[in-house]
Amino acid sequence: MTQNIIDCKNLDREGLESFAETLGQPPFRGRQIMAWLYRPGIENFSQMTDLAKTFRALLPDHARISCFKEPVTEISEDGSIKFGFQLEDGQVIESVNIPEPDRNTLCISSQVGCAMECRFCQTGTVGFKRNLSPAEMVNQVCGVRDYLTSTGQNPENSKQTISNLVFMGMGEPLNNMDNLLTTIAILTDQKGLDMASRRITVSTCGIVPKMHVLGERTSVNLAVSLHAVDNETRDALMPVNRRYPIEQLLQACRDYPIQKRKRIMIEYIMLDGINDSDEEARRLASILRPIPCKINLLAYNECQGIAYRPSPSDRILAFQDILRKAHYSVFIRSSRGSDIGAACGQLAGTLTNSI
Repeated sequence: MTQNIIDCKNLDREGLESFAETLGQPPFRGRQIMAWLYRPGIENFSQMTDLAKTFRALLPDHARISCFKEPVTEISEDGSIKFGFQLEDGQVIESVNIPEPDRNTLCISSQVGCAMECRFCQTGTVGFKRNLSPAEMVNQVCGVRDYLTSTGQNPENSKQTISNLVFMGMGEPLNNMDNLLTTIAILTDQKGLDMASRRITVSTCGIVPKMHVLGERTSVNLAVSLHAVDNETRDALMPVNRRYPIEQLLQACRDYPIQKRKRIMIEYIMLDGINDSDEEARRLASILRPIPCKINLLAYNECQGIAYRPSPSDRILAFQDILRKAHYSVFIRSSRGSDIGAACGQLAGTLTNSI
């Protein structure tokens, strides 16, 4: 038996084709494997009935199929579900499923913990542990899908009923770029999870050099966590700004290779007395020109041990009104799952003790 057992879910279509060739098989055998991997209930190679029996018998000596089973869950009053998945090294990551009348959005993690240390974010207090592999990112999608199916919330045998996917959980996705690109390739491949790229969003706190790479290599949506209109405020809120200040971040947005009729999502968290004045709204309207964008205003979700407070609702509405009068599309995102620590900025491995 070979010493290097690969996890097939770490490989995209091209990777599986190359893997098949290393075993003396034609590339199409790799495509056959991929067509089986993401079907519900597939846990071993013996189930892949269109592969030659000799090949099926050979595969377990060289490869395996990972999956997440029996997640710990916590259900919010609003229907959102927080999932805790234990990794093979004992680390725990969290994902959040957010059901809505017209969609089902899953928020997944890209790292264990986070190194960005944004001052308003609970995840930043955990610190950075490690990057997630493509299999560990994709298995969050498969694990939630399988849970929803087993609890009667998904049609039986559906390949993919999660309509939207956002990389907004634990971690900074662009600091795990290679694994992120492989994951996106698997998610969007017809033989993989067959998701439309327009329904996938990657959020970044502003890793400027890697933004262009994402735009060149994928056609997913980009969300940028801005959260301030001047360097002094953003330095205090987001240490990443000291390395990539607002001017560089905004230029990266202007240079981003975006498709026609698509827009960058600018995320702006509303912090009482910190970044929510009328003057700052007008400044935001000014600095975002001529970036093709829409704006999400986020009421801050309070986190234990963090002193920031959310802006009052009338202040958020006034901020929105100024931006709308400046001809921006502006949305106020409702907070989901805050009662179970599942809202934006609250994921911090709190389900660890339940696993």
